[in-house]
Amino acid sequence: MKGILLAGGAGSRLYPLTAVVSKQLLPVYDKPLIYYPLSTMMLSGIRDVLIISTPAELPRFCELLGDGSSLGLSLTYAVQHAPRGIAEALCIGEHHVDDRGVCLALGDNVLYGSGLEPRLREAASQRTGATIFGYQVRDPSAYGVAEVDAAGRVLSLEEKPAAPRSSLAVVGLYFYDGNAPRFARELSPSPRGELEITDLNARYLREGTLRLSRLGRGTAWLDTGTPESLMAASAFVHAIEERQGLKVSCPEEIAFRLGYITAEQLERLASRYGSSAYGAYLRQIVREESAPHASGDSLVDVPVPTRPRVAA
Repeated sequence: MKGILLAGGAGSRLYPLTAVVSKQLLPVYDKPLIYYPLSTMMLSGIRDVLIISTPAELPRFCELLGDGSSLGLSLTYAVQHAPRGIAEALCIGEHHVDDRGVCLALGDNVLYGSGLEPRLREAASQRTGATIFGYQVRDPSAYGVAEVDAAGRVLSLEEKPAAPRSSLAVVGLYFYDGNAPRFARELSPSPRGELEITDLNARYLREGTLRLSRLGRGTAWLDTGTPESLMAASAFVHAIEERQGLKVSCPEEIAFRLGYITAEQLERLASRYGSSAYGAYLRQIVREESAPHASGDSLVDVPVPTRPRVAA
């Protein structure tokens, strides 16, 4: 399965923070926000990711992440010229999707929790239909909302309803089969002129192939669209990292532990960060756990370009 990471939008709710920089490049404690959904994709087993952003911001993502080869990934880039809805990402990235399906992730969502990785990989292993994730929230009217029956089957979907039928918000992470780009192209724009992701999910619901995986108390889902939620996400990550001494959503560590890169490559990545705490953390991983991974044979070879590819 391949991935599409949508890092567009104006981020207007965060003005003036986002007046000259993409929301997905803002810090969530000790790393750029985009590291978090990228890490989620990596934990899903996805190594080929298309990043979509605005014409102004795309070069900054290219500069930050490059072609992904340093992480054992393949990263390519495409432009969304105007914010025409989340589902439009599947139209823009249609060339990137094959019959193995696609994971679409929003660039401003943070997921963390025990047992999350196997659930992600299970969703990524599905070859038909769609899998979405539900999370109980206090105010569901700000999100897409799923109504489910006692068995967990989805009964209805609504986008930001004034009177929600449940408290189950749909997380900004979606796993689709190869039909998703075609279904997205067949959507009609909503009254606000966007291709709504809820409408796409409703199409799978009508087809009888929509699955919902409910995230429980052991998992945190943080939306970072407002100053308050961005600060809360940073405080959450800081608390976890300070308590455990382990990084949350560290792509370099994930790449190493999944065998995508060697200890020597991780050491080179650490050197980029100089004497920072982040670099020291990566060097500590090398010192403590490099022996089983020291051989270059542990690296899974991935064909990657020497420079990032950008599609118009």
